[in-house]
Amino acid sequence: QVQLVESGGGLVQPGGSLRLSCAASGFTEDYYGIGWFRQAPGKEREGVSCISSIDGRTDYADSVKGRFTISMDDAKNTVYLEMNSLKAEDTAVYYCAADLHSTGLLIEGLYNYWGQGTQVTVSS
Repeated sequence: QVQLVESGGGLVQPGGSLRLSCAASGFTEDYYGIGWFRQAPGKEREGVSCISSIDGRTDYADSVKGRFTISMDDAKNTVYLEMNSLKAEDTAVYYCAADLHSTGLLIEGLYNYWGQGTQVTVSS
């Protein structure tokens, strides 16, 4: 059974930084993809970034390009989302999810397993 556990959320001032972690376990596939999604109050969940364990290929939503960086530590089966220059509009619950086919696409329906989410609040 695949399990994903997010951590690292919290309260940060505008312009600040946070690093989210997604600890993954239970994979039987040789390769998989991990995506980060977020859902703000009153809004639909949206894709933020994803990474493939096949070749490390990454993708980002336009709204976070240049500010967020996704990375994967294979030895620890952990994916990180480094978030810099945070804005109030980045406030949301952030979820990591596993794509067992490692499509490298930020399409919610392609992700098979989800973590419980971690709250990120950007406010002064």
